[in-house]
Amino acid sequence: MTTAITAAALFTPLEQVKDPVVLIEDGLISAVGTKGDLRIPATARVVDFPDAILAPGFIDIHIHGGAGFDVMQAADDTSALAAIESLMARHGVTSYCPTTVTAGIDQTLASLGALGKAVRHNPGTTQNLNGVIRACPLGIHLEGPFISTEKCGVHPLAEIQPPSLELFERFWQAAEGAIKMMTIAPELPGAEVLIRAAASRGMRVSVGHSNADAAATKAAAMAGATHATHTFNAMRPLDHRDPGILGVVLSDPHFTADIIADGFHVAPDVIKLFLAAKGAERALLITDAISATGMPDGRYRLGTFEVEVAGGKCLLAGKLAGSALTMDRALRNVMNFASLSLLDTLRLATINPARVLGVDDRKGSLAAGKDADIVVLTPQGEVVKTIVRGRI
Repeated sequence: MTTAITAAALFTPLEQVKDPVVLIEDGLISAVGTKGDLRIPATARVVDFPDAILAPGFIDIHIHGGAGFDVMQAADDTSALAAIESLMARHGVTSYCPTTVTAGIDQTLASLGALGKAVRHNPGTTQNLNGVIRACPLGIHLEGPFISTEKCGVHPLAEIQPPSLELFERFWQAAEGAIKMMTIAPELPGAEVLIRAAASRGMRVSVGHSNADAAATKAAAMAGATHATHTFNAMRPLDHRDPGILGVVLSDPHFTADIIADGFHVAPDVIKLFLAAKGAERALLITDAISATGMPDGRYRLGTFEVEVAGGKCLLAGKLAGSALTMDRALRNVMNFASLSLLDTLRLATINPARVLGVDDRKGSLAAGKDADIVVLTPQGEVVKTIVRGRI
């Protein structure tokens, strides 16, 4: 059956369509137009959102958990991902990359095996648990263990590993090729070789948790790194005589970059600087959310350790440890911090991450032939409904 979705406006997200109609068949968008130029089939189910805006579903390429669960628990608890994915969908996220944190090798291998299975068994199709719509995993983001001990944040020092083709191969095999993205510190011995190996397999290599200077960052770009992980956080500070990793990431159009816009990790004025430097096409929003997201204050898991959460801030021994941010909140924060419109902000959570992951042929925009992943928003960016592969 054809479903017709109508609303006050639609953001593709690159342009605005007034009085839109989106026709959906078999989980795909079959047509996008206006009420005046697109005929709705007489047998179609019509769902109208008269005061709302239709936009592509959000894509979060860096998320550790939510609803009390960590994605690495998938190896031990089959309900973990279901709860996390349901929470994400309620906040407009339709696709995501479950993100690991540095842990023991055996624990990492077990988690990669379970997460890889989730990705393979759900290749772009919606999941449904007791009628609840869930976000879909696109591939795993491996954050650690190939990171700097000097800029590791809360990643356990004892479990950090030097870049190793042998260990990388074990991770790749455990996930059965489902690793989509890897964060690595480019200054580490062996990093360039590993970056080339990962990039040759189609992985997106991201620089982060790094004390790299500018030369090491440029060498990583030459080897195949194209992205930067939670820009400013766990990175060598920017210096006007020693620009380091940040100087390259912010100034080089070769790099796309993401940022955590929760108001804790990066000051609003610096977020404005970041957006001015990277421009509308190369900036992304991530949540870096942990299991505390959507939960009251308390102690929550991140990988294999616990984090104290109070007032929305996640801390371990005084250090920020992920966030309790949701993507819709990140969107509204950026609108407020940078005085941007909803239209201008949306691409940071839709088409831009889709392009970074190389899935923009089916995700990240509303057009015929794309997956029917849609978020229904108020003009202020609040989520009214989420549609995953045509299911509302």
